[in-house]
Amino acid sequence: MGENASAAQKGITWLLAAAAVIAAGYATRHTLSCFLLSFVFAYLFDPLVVILERRGLRRPWGIIALYLVLTILSVFFVAFIVPFASLRWEAFLTGLPAYLQKGKDIVLAWKMQLVPSSAADEWRWLLETATSQLDKLAGRLGAWVYGAATGFVFNLFNLVLAPILIFFMLWYKKEIKEGITGWLPPSRREAVLTLGREINASVGGYIRGQIMVSVIVAVLSIIALFVLGIDYPFLNGMFAGLASVLPFIGVILATLPPLFFAYVQYQSGLVLMQVVGAFAVIYFLEGYVVKPLVFKESMDLNPLVTIIVVMLFGELMGFWGILLAIPIAAAVRIVADHIRRGDLSRVA
Repeated sequence: MGENASAAQKGITWLLAAAAVIAAGYATRHTLSCFLLSFVFAYLFDPLVVILERRGLRRPWGIIALYLVLTILSVFFVAFIVPFASLRWEAFLTGLPAYLQKGKDIVLAWKMQLVPSSAADEWRWLLETATSQLDKLAGRLGAWVYGAATGFVFNLFNLVLAPILIFFMLWYKKEIKEGITGWLPPSRREAVLTLGREINASVGGYIRGQIMVSVIVAVLSIIALFVLGIDYPFLNGMFAGLASVLPFIGVILATLPPLFFAYVQYQSGLVLMQVVGAFAVIYFLEGYVVKPLVFKESMDLNPLVTIIVVMLFGELMGFWGILLAIPIAAAVRIVADHIRRGDLSRVA
């Protein structure tokens, strides 16, 4: 009886601790997102610094060389990519209301063709509901644009602060690792370090691989939409690359905007089939060619757990929560496996 009570108390303690962590993460989600952004970039840049160290360049000079290269790339990005993206975004915001109005007109035309005077009230109600939903969508457009602009400004602030945090993370990497190792109990130090190396191999490979996959999907989508003559290929392609982060439902989300623009623009079923065919080929290549080459190890997560974790972290931290949800879940799974096997409780 006492053992059951003790197990129940431990379970409640873990649940309360998890709830406290989630609450703290939500309360500090802006600061946490900036820290995670910096950590991810430091994590990605550190192998480059290590390569320079192996070539005989001391770590401080390696970090400085890395920042010089990043500065040159940033100048090129600001001088050429940002103006181009700004023009595309401005054109998108200017043309979107017209697309929504045209979509509403198409639905009204369907209503006149498909709902004769003798039609059932249910069909009439269905199309009227669809029309009213388009009106609501157009009405919420201004609020959505404002929210997107606010998020962009905040992410811009993160991008300004992140290089400073990345610099110190790279500079004090050795001291941070030694400090963390010093706090570990000597009897369990090697087990925890082994656990850390396993998490590093799994999570690091996933983050680097997912960024590569997203870039490849975005480039292929931009090329396909440009060849098909669909409006806003750049923005739709970038959205497809970001949507590839989402497991299972990413392909559906990535396809919907191009389908909408394609039909409103051409009102042709053939064009819709071409868009679907292009994205089917892209995501076939992503799933059966790109990912097997990029990801050397699978995350091995339950699909239902994966979707729930992505939704939860996306709600807490936005895009960076979506990006990091799967590696965090994978790290938790690795830790749980080691705890279940008793690796962390063994005395060396």
